[in-house]
Amino acid sequence: MMPAFLSPGSAPLSCPPAAPVHAWMPSSPCGPDCVEATAESGTLRVAGRILSFAAVLSTFPAAYLATPRRWRPAVQRGYARTLLSCCGIRVRVVDRRGDGPVRVEYDAVTGAPRTDTATRIEDGHVGRGLLVVADHVGWTDIVVLSAVQPMGFVARADLVNWPLLGDVARLVRVIPIERENLRTLPAVVKTMVERLKSGERVGVFPEGTTWCGRGRGRMRPALFQAAVDAEVPVQPIRVRYLDRAGELSTVPGFVGTDTLMDSIRRVLRSRGVVAEVVLQPLELPGTDRRDLALRCERALHDDHPNQAIAAGLIHELQAELAQAQSPAAQPTAAHDAPVRRPEAVAPAAMSVAYS
Repeated sequence: MMPAFLSPGSAPLSCPPAAPVHAWMPSSPCGPDCVEATAESGTLRVAGRILSFAAVLSTFPAAYLATPRRWRPAVQRGYARTLLSCCGIRVRVVDRRGDGPVRVEYDAVTGAPRTDTATRIEDGHVGRGLLVVADHVGWTDIVVLSAVQPMGFVARADLVNWPLLGDVARLVRVIPIERENLRTLPAVVKTMVERLKSGERVGVFPEGTTWCGRGRGRMRPALFQAAVDAEVPVQPIRVRYLDRAGELSTVPGFVGTDTLMDSIRRVLRSRGVVAEVVLQPLELPGTDRRDLALRCERALHDDHPNQAIAAGLIHELQAELAQAQSPAAQPTAAHDAPVRRPEAVAPAAMSVAYS
């Protein structure tokens, strides 16, 4: 049973939070069928994880506020690593910003880096604003990225209203965004620009919604305007989750009718999950947010871009076919909004690598 303080007093936080209300609202074909069964930890270990998870979340606000402002990023990073340890998730970092890849692996128990190259990962871009973009699988993405590069995030607006989790979100200065209300977008971009110009890191998930990890969505260009206006580089980061055999894991996926508690329970019960974080070369902002979005999309799919695009199409078609064959399937307003199909993107126009 999960701690009571993690449960909101109103409707449970779910994904998606509401049916698409306009044609531009991002949607994903991923659902419960995307999440595969995996090896589960024993009862005692799960109970210990639940208690540790609750303890970390409940002590973070006091520790954060009691820390001098200049040391708060280190507190955010330390708590993020500890929270991942509570979940049994190891983090493997591949740094491709320089000439050769550098791997950093964090210990699942202590949260400490297993090599001495972590400073290159964490401190390679100091004193300048940086927009961080990543593909989106679930709530663990925020924790994983914070464990590598502490930053503020643009996140769904209803998160800040949750007990405790909302307190944590406000402390780390989450920028709330209402996906259902396009009129709020200019204010979000303005806030991002102000923070980027002041030298802060801001993390966004331009797909606009979560995917299970097998398929991927397009990088929506709207939030990239902040990097263009602030004239700061963009750091594309690819996040994917692997199981004990090194195969893709969908356990952390927060998709379909999942509630946050469903996802947390599934993660806490899992075993052997590794979060692989790949830091790609920085992209210069340029003057066109659409071009910037395409370059970052290609950077996130750089290993096999055509295969990634094809996988997204196949995954989406399989989900639609399964839904059509379901006897309980009924047309709803949630399926009226079109889903934009991935298409091939042009080669990156310019990139700059920082070591």
